[in-house]
Amino acid sequence: MSSSFRRPAGEYDAGRVPFGVRLAAAMDTAGPLCLGIDPHPQLLADWDLPDTPVGLERFSQTALEAAVDTSGTGIVAAVKPQVALYERHGSAGMAVLERLLRQARHAGVLTIADAKRGDIGSTMTGYAEAWLADDSPLAADAVTLSPYLGYGSLAPAVQLAEATGRGVFVLALTSNPEGAAVQHAGGVDHSVARSITEAAARDNARALDAQAAPTTDAATTGAGATAGARPALGPVGLVVGATVADQAAGLGLDLAGVRGALLAPGFGAQGATAASMRTGFGAAWPLVLATSSRAILARGPSAAGLRGGIRAATDELTE
Repeated sequence: MSSSFRRPAGEYDAGRVPFGVRLAAAMDTAGPLCLGIDPHPQLLADWDLPDTPVGLERFSQTALEAAVDTSGTGIVAAVKPQVALYERHGSAGMAVLERLLRQARHAGVLTIADAKRGDIGSTMTGYAEAWLADDSPLAADAVTLSPYLGYGSLAPAVQLAEATGRGVFVLALTSNPEGAAVQHAGGVDHSVARSITEAAARDNARALDAQAAPTTDAATTGAGATAGARPALGPVGLVVGATVADQAAGLGLDLAGVRGALLAPGFGAQGATAASMRTGFGAAWPLVLATSSRAILARGPSAAGLRGGIRAATDELTE
């Protein structure tokens, strides 16, 4: 793979509308649901599929088929494949993931690679190129990132996402019990979660200001707003667990001020409901992209069964 990150920004696809604008439009059209594609060994067994790359391929293709209705229109705002569950199958599993990302792109479905990458220097640049560079076989519309080597260490990915019209989702407030020891550290005024939230807000403000500036560049024309209910979103989203969103206020997090999407895993099988999420996220609710995986995937192995789960989840979110 060539080193795309070192190319001047003008050499990227100048026709690609920024990720935040595309995601806001998809949420307005299909609803604020992201389908997690998590091929756990138990789910493969439940679908009567082998725990092999062949089973992985069947599972992935069925999930993607379910994300598009019979007329070819996407019925979720995005799909989020869990990278670790492909990586465990080695190069053959990663080849399945490459095909899934490519086919979703051709189907017009946004993709979020749930890779949770985070490192420093040239290594972080390498991760950025793997998931966000135009010429990478693993290129997704967005990737999840871990900021716990310092938010600034993510700069190569944030910069490349902005340059290529893609996005990132940075872990900010997660539902795992161990997360609080790091994310809550520092108290209300100086918590780690608050520093991450404020840094993301600064990056989005800069990016959205640049998009709104007068220009004839096709990549930014009309990029300042969408026709639907949501404003244009910046390239930096946050991951905020659906079951812990109510902790944000106590930590002094201004989630509405981030001006980026809030990827909220935990809707459905982990116990979060649309009602509890509306309460927890408060004023930031219009930014929320709720993720459901197990609750929907349990309706497999037929695409029709999965579509039923998608429709039910979307109806709950949009009541």
